[in-house]
Amino acid sequence: MEVRAKKSLGQHFLTDQEIARRIVLSLTERGDVLEIGPGMGVLTQYLLERDDINLKMVELDGESVQYLMGHFPGMQGKLLQQDFLKMNLHKHFEGNFSIIGNFPYNISSQIFFKVLDHRDCVPQVVCMIQKEVAERIAEGPGSKTYGILSVLLQAWYDIQYLFTVEPGAFAPPPKVRSAVIRLQRNTRESLPVDESLFKAVVKTSFGQRRKTLRNSLRPLAKEMALRKGMDEGQLSSFLADPTFDLRPERLSVEDFISLTAKFSD
Repeated sequence: MEVRAKKSLGQHFLTDQEIARRIVLSLTERGDVLEIGPGMGVLTQYLLERDDINLKMVELDGESVQYLMGHFPGMQGKLLQQDFLKMNLHKHFEGNFSIIGNFPYNISSQIFFKVLDHRDCVPQVVCMIQKEVAERIAEGPGSKTYGILSVLLQAWYDIQYLFTVEPGAFAPPPKVRSAVIRLQRNTRESLPVDESLFKAVVKTSFGQRRKTLRNSLRPLAKEMALRKGMDEGQLSSFLADPTFDLRPERLSVEDFISLTAKFSD
């Protein structure tokens, strides 16, 4: 049987075997591995050849599950028919596990946010995503594509843009180019500021990225002023800091941590 690519699930099946091998070789961590969205098993076949990993797969599409169960022996207990975004990862993994997959373009950002929620047990992620998103995640400060995901992921992971994949490597071909990236957990154990406030500062800053931080972060500054009982003069003095003259894409992760600290003092 063949599996029909479903637009509703953002499916574009990789057919280029050499690209599949390169993706699997890019996974350098050993131990438990979760493949997201195996589809027709183009990565799975090479992952199963590796004796240094213990593979599990999560696939939402019932047609793909039926195909995989029929084409690969020993899938029982390894192949989970679930929605990755809703699954309880701790139920299936007691310790650390790496993630690999050709992520559906329409939910790739949500996958990364879930990875961030489990960053202390996900040492590595190797994935193929839309090229534009890959560049956004991997870029450093100063780039027009640098944004929310760039900062939040780079706070916890070292990110490498590995290679570009052309539309002809898929069936059906997507309308965009793709790219493979690798995320490797860095040594940061915690932030020196409140993490929820850090996220709020980053998201609010990029919410109006064409504006200076003084304008985009004014609502947060007013909330802080109210909380601390600051008057208008004190608020104006706070916003006079030269940092607020900048636009968000100029700030590194460390700069955003420092900026968050200003709202914490």
